[in-house]
Amino acid sequence: MLICATCAVERDGSIPEVCPICADERQYVPEGGQKWLTLGGLEQAGQQALLKENEPGLIGITTEPKVGIGQTAQLVVTDEGSLLWDPVGYVDDSAVKAVLDRGPVLAIAASHPHMFGVQVEWSHRLGGVPVLVADVDQRWLGRNDPVIEYWSGSRTLAEGLTLHQTGGHFPGSAVVHWATGAGGKGVLLTGDSVFPNPDRRSIAFMRSYPNHLPLSGTVALRIAAQLGELKFDRIYGNFNNVIASRAEAILHDSAQRHAAWARGDYDHLT
Repeated sequence: MLICATCAVERDGSIPEVCPICADERQYVPEGGQKWLTLGGLEQAGQQALLKENEPGLIGITTEPKVGIGQTAQLVVTDEGSLLWDPVGYVDDSAVKAVLDRGPVLAIAASHPHMFGVQVEWSHRLGGVPVLVADVDQRWLGRNDPVIEYWSGSRTLAEGLTLHQTGGHFPGSAVVHWATGAGGKGVLLTGDSVFPNPDRRSIAFMRSYPNHLPLSGTVALRIAAQLGELKFDRIYGNFNNVIASRAEAILHDSAQRHAAWARGDYDHLT
């Protein structure tokens, strides 16, 4: 099993000349060319997976140094078990122990294919828990395995913990609604279809972040409408970027702003 050095998605079988995920217009192959990593090589170089509590019941998992895109995985802990969301591109025994110390893992899922990481490897080390992959995005899998289960629409994993497919960045892009997060006000865990901006008071809707391709205004409004029935006060993005409060209103206001700029409403300012 090899790991793409740029996106940190695992791959087995016949290794392509370049990573298909990175060759797509949403990502990139570095100027220096394709490079592949191994878990053994990373471990020997001193790679670590670090866990830090974001709030009660939500643990952020990062890699030090960064592997690939460098997302922050989120471990959502409930009384029924945990969800590992947006798994990072590295895993070792100490990280597995730290996760299992917080209880059994119900499933692993990613917001979109850029965040697959070493999801199958995580599953194997956690005892073969299901890896949930959006049915429409299965072509992006680099490692097939019996632990993979395909889903679409919505899927409830535990009471108050549900996956919702929004599309956008990828057709199968998804979010997690954690109803009891933020002290019972609700938390949304998102990926690139719904991305908390650095100003912490607005959200972006993009097809590609590194290559600066926006989603259309119509799609931004569609995503906001799809999430309109959910109650949440806080959003965590896939890099632990946070809208700390009033996230519902900010999501809908940001979709309206995005659509207005895309329509040309503010062309007089350019």
